[in-house]
Amino acid sequence: MPDGVKNYVHLEFPSDPENVGVARVLVASFAAQLDFTLEEIDEIRVATSEAVSNAIIHGYVHSPGMVSVRVNLYENLLEIIVEDQGVGIEDIALASQPSFSTDPERMGLGLVFMDSFMDKLEIDSAPGRGTRVRMLKSPQQTAGRNRN
Repeated sequence: MPDGVKNYVHLEFPSDPENVGVARVLVASFAAQLDFTLEEIDEIRVATSEAVSNAIIHGYVHSPGMVSVRVNLYENLLEIIVEDQGVGIEDIALASQPSFSTDPERMGLGLVFMDSFMDKLEIDSAPGRGTRVRMLKSPQQTAGRNRN
């Protein structure tokens, strides 16, 4: 367990789209242990859904695989790590642009939502070695932010 972690959970599941909801509910329930507002919990749900969906849809384009979701709770901080061993992202800067998608049926806003709803978004990826998305969020009252 990393230093300072008060509680944690680790979930691994097959890259089946039906498992997006499982991850979403698990992370939101876990996040509720901190002093997040309902709006912040909704943002966490969306960011989690996008990260897991991207792993399933884009990471495992050619064959199924496993998705890992780790959630660490610190004193006033939520850390979510979503990992896959899929195809990876060739150009993270390009993939982060609004409306960019490797799938023409998709809107291409997943990374944009993750970045806007979380306090910090880190993406580590390379072709052929998968993707690791790390998201951090502190409760609004704790961080002293005002998002009017």
